[in-house]
Amino acid sequence: MSWQPVKFWQTGSFVVGNRLLTEDERTVQARTERSNSLTSGHRACRGCGEALGARYAIDAAMRATGGQLVAVNATGCLEVFSTPYPESSWQLPWLHSLFGNAPAVASGVAAALRVKGKTDVRVVGQGGDGATVDIGFGCLSGMFERGDDVLYICYDNEGYMNTGVQRSGATPPGARTANTKPVGGTAGNVFGQGKSVPLIAMAHEIPYVATATVAELHDLEAKIERAMGFHGPRYVHILVPCPLGWGAEPHDTIRLARLAKETGLFPVFEAEHGVLTGVSRIRHQVPVTDYLRPQRRFAHLFGDPPRSDVLDGLQASCDRNIQRFGLLEDAPDAVGDVVELLRAGEGA
Repeated sequence: MSWQPVKFWQTGSFVVGNRLLTEDERTVQARTERSNSLTSGHRACRGCGEALGARYAIDAAMRATGGQLVAVNATGCLEVFSTPYPESSWQLPWLHSLFGNAPAVASGVAAALRVKGKTDVRVVGQGGDGATVDIGFGCLSGMFERGDDVLYICYDNEGYMNTGVQRSGATPPGARTANTKPVGGTAGNVFGQGKSVPLIAMAHEIPYVATATVAELHDLEAKIERAMGFHGPRYVHILVPCPLGWGAEPHDTIRLARLAKETGLFPVFEAEHGVLTGVSRIRHQVPVTDYLRPQRRFAHLFGDPPRSDVLDGLQASCDRNIQRFGLLEDAPDAVGDVVELLRAGEGA
């Protein structure tokens, strides 16, 4: 289940709630022994969700493995802003692959370590949605099928941000990008394209699949550490808002990540061996327009007249996720329903 046993609401204060928690409940970043795997000096934009997500994810993996970790990074924003030649902000063994073969390279590293008998050294592959959902999709599926001992992390900012904000397979419908412009009667990216890699990963029935956002960093860390407790292929998909590509204010990064979950547009869940095992529920569903309005990539949907057809379609997608995953706190137990259906199928 998602990690959120207690929350501290501190209105109008910058005081960190971590100090109110016991040591074993604090995030990695609140501890003096954190590894700072992605350290200062990188050149990410202000409010970059990917830099935040990568720092928490890799530090959590480092803690889970006692520092015995190798990271393989696809081409993309994360690679570019963290390693401007001849500098690097990474403080662990780190390899840069091509845009589309990070899962394959990570599999090769894991195989080499196995041959050398270094079973205590673990491997993480990472990339953005372009490298994961599109260009490297075949390599990722192959990694899943072979059963390679790699945790692959996708930092999803919903577009090719490093090369000019082009559409990816993770770009939501209605979004304006460099190649899905709202002109000639079109309203941005069309419905019915793209893919959900977390669900595809579940279909491979790999040991562990999870989604997370940078709005819930305790949950993110807990899922990475849980993933490192498994062997074989694992997949974690993290939503990381991009102020530049989304046309949002840098200080709204966490807010937008939270709204993506609270609208139902980005369901947060866990699965093991193809079976849903936990969902991060929301107390009240927020209208999808609350999430769309702060982003200039959706500004054309609120013109005169507004594109009600697109807005209704996006709201319908949210509602479907709410029902499909049982995301509301007073909803039936979606996890239990899935398990019962599986049992019924086995007994047929």
